[in-house]
Amino acid sequence: MNTAFADSVYWIAAVRPNDQWADAAKEAKELLGSVRLVTTDEVLTEFLAAMGSSGEKLREQAAKMVRAIIANANVKVIPQSRDSFLRGLDLYERRADKSYSLTDCISINAMRAEALSDILTNDHHFEQEGFAVLMRKQG
Repeated sequence: MNTAFADSVYWIAAVRPNDQWADAAKEAKELLGSVRLVTTDEVLTEFLAAMGSSGEKLREQAAKMVRAIIANANVKVIPQSRDSFLRGLDLYERRADKSYSLTDCISINAMRAEALSDILTNDHHFEQEGFAVLMRKQG
C-alpha cells in the first residue's frame, strides 16, 4: 500500500463544491491506488480555518470530515505538540528566504519523520524541499 501526506489544499478540494483543485485532487489520489494518508493536527486546523468563512453548511461538512478523518483507520493524524511546534519554528527560521508557512514547516518535518516522498498538494514549497507534489492542473 502506498503512503502519502495530505495537505490542507487536498482536504479543501475534497469538501468544497466546484473547488478549482477538486479534479486534480481526485486524479492524484486515484493514481496512488490503495493508499494510506498521513496528515497532522496543524493541517486539519488550517483546513478548518480555510473553511471558516464558507457558510454554515460547509463549516458543518468540514467539521464532520475532520471527525471522519480522525476516525479513519487508513489515515494517520499526527498530533500537534510543543515539540512539533518548536521543530516547525526552527525550520521556519532556517528558511527565512522562503515564504513557507509554519504549517508547511511542520508538515515537512512530519513527512521526513515518516519517510514520505509524495504529498497531495499543489504547493511548490514542498518541491523545494525535495518532495513529489501530486496535484497538478490539467491544461
